[in-house]
Amino acid sequence: MADSIALLCAQALVCQSCGLATTRTQVVVGEGEVPSDLMIIGEGPGAREDELGRPFVGRSGKLLDRLIQEELGRTRDQVYITNVVKCRPPNNRDPRPDEMHACAPWLERQIVLVDPRVILLLGKTAVSRVLGVTGSLTALRGRRHDRNGILVIPTYHPAYVLRGGATRLTEMRVDFARARLTLSGGPHAT
Repeated sequence: MADSIALLCAQALVCQSCGLATTRTQVVVGEGEVPSDLMIIGEGPGAREDELGRPFVGRSGKLLDRLIQEELGRTRDQVYITNVVKCRPPNNRDPRPDEMHACAPWLERQIVLVDPRVILLLGKTAVSRVLGVTGSLTALRGRRHDRNGILVIPTYHPAYVLRGGATRLTEMRVDFARARLTLSGGPHAT
């Protein structure tokens, strides 16, 4: 496997491990600071991400950028952002288990290379893949999760928040604030 994020990216760009390779325009590996104390993991690239080869660049990305700035006091290049799958599922459907399994080595290696203290998981699919749990995202958010010594904070996907209004946005802000508190050396919020 890759020894650096640049090598990992080069290897992932030619991946043919699942059927998504036949429908993609680009592989969207991830971007940001490596190593980083904060890693943000979403579900999969959308149409705009597939076109540009960058994660979270559409409407959801604008909201994510705003939350990173307003709630964390950072810019997107000061964190590492990626997705569970690196190629766009057709019609923006949820990634299938076989697709997530095919991308799992890439994601696991990214986590090792980024070496975060905190991972923010955006959406139920990311939560299921990274934490290996199923269930309501509403029930999983707001609770402390640990993955090999990394604090993992499940929250809503920005696209879900954009469809759901002020309450969801407020709850997502609370989750980002929990990450900020941990990263600033404060106690882990539960």
